[in-house]
Amino acid sequence: MAGGGLASRLYRGEAGLDIVGRRKLWFTVAATLILIAVLSFAVRGFSLGIEFAGGNSFQVPASVGTLEQAEEKVEAALATEGGGAEVVSAQQVGGTGSTVYEMRTTQLSPEEATAVTGELAAEFGIPTSDISYTQVSEAWGSQVTQRALLGLLIFVALVTVYLILRFEWRMAVSAVASLVINLILTAGIYSLVGFEVTPSTVIGFLTILGFALYDVVVVFDKVQENTRGITANNNQTYGEAANLAINQSLMRSLNTSVVALLPVGGLLFIGAGLLGAGTLKDLGLVLFVGMAVAFLTSILVATPLLVLLKNFEPRIQAHNKRVLARRAAIERGEVTPKGAPRSVEGTDAAVDPEAAALAGAAPKVGARPAGKRPSGARGGRPAGGGGNRPGGKRR
Repeated sequence: MAGGGLASRLYRGEAGLDIVGRRKLWFTVAATLILIAVLSFAVRGFSLGIEFAGGNSFQVPASVGTLEQAEEKVEAALATEGGGAEVVSAQQVGGTGSTVYEMRTTQLSPEEATAVTGELAAEFGIPTSDISYTQVSEAWGSQVTQRALLGLLIFVALVTVYLILRFEWRMAVSAVASLVINLILTAGIYSLVGFEVTPSTVIGFLTILGFALYDVVVVFDKVQENTRGITANNNQTYGEAANLAINQSLMRSLNTSVVALLPVGGLLFIGAGLLGAGTLKDLGLVLFVGMAVAFLTSILVATPLLVLLKNFEPRIQAHNKRVLARRAAIERGEVTPKGAPRSVEGTDAAVDPEAAALAGAAPKVGARPAGKRPSGARGGRPAGGGGNRPGGKRR
């Protein structure tokens, strides 16, 4: 059935969404969001977990009451014995039968931590041995950050080399720029909302890079297929061919993203929300946010940026100019059906000689190059207009 709704046309790659043509809009939106994220980094910063900021973690059995009641008693104990420390986060950890409440606090000395543990045991009416606490130095978090940054640089370097070998350097630059924007926007969401940054968050950041790269490669592969030998015809500009590739691969990218987000959503909402697995929340949250942002950047940023870079290439510039000049000449009636430029008498439109020459310069796909007719061709005469007949006299 011809036509159909937007979903059907998306599935067939016939939606005709002008994504590349509106690249200035996408670039403006991306630049605005990046500016907001950077300002948030400078003003709000990040809500660092105790692994990065340093601190203590107290675990008490869930049998002492609700999470809110346990948090209030921990805050009271900190006010009494903790020297002004405060609770940074409180969450339920574990499943049925082994559920505990984990209270993360700011930095305490070993003596203060011991005193707080005794105070909590007295408040809850449980033995001191039922309360466990750990102390984490911020030096460990800085080591994790340095190693994560090193891993990020190695990953970006390997990805750049792969994309240059697989495609070309312009596609590599566009893909890496899309990955960087994806990281900045995801980190910006963490900074604005105040999500806690833990080692699981760092692992999730490195994981979404692979997903974002996959999305970009899927689109670029279709772009390369559509633009292969594009200068041999004068039907499409490079940007139009790339935009067609986005429409043709959009449904595939959307399906991949939805399929990937479903288990991550289950990890986040079921594992962390219902089962109380706090470590799953940190990992699932960054994966969910990062994958959603990766889908948008791969479609709205990577390919439009590629088109922008390709339009600086002289060969593509000449091709685009030829295509647009031919269309303009056809609209003005200055080109015959065969593509030869001609002037139209009685019109005020001035014919640009260079545009007219370019309009007829591109051969059609499969057309034979023009050449001289063989001297013995049918219907032709040899040069000179005559000749001697064999076996006869010249008249």
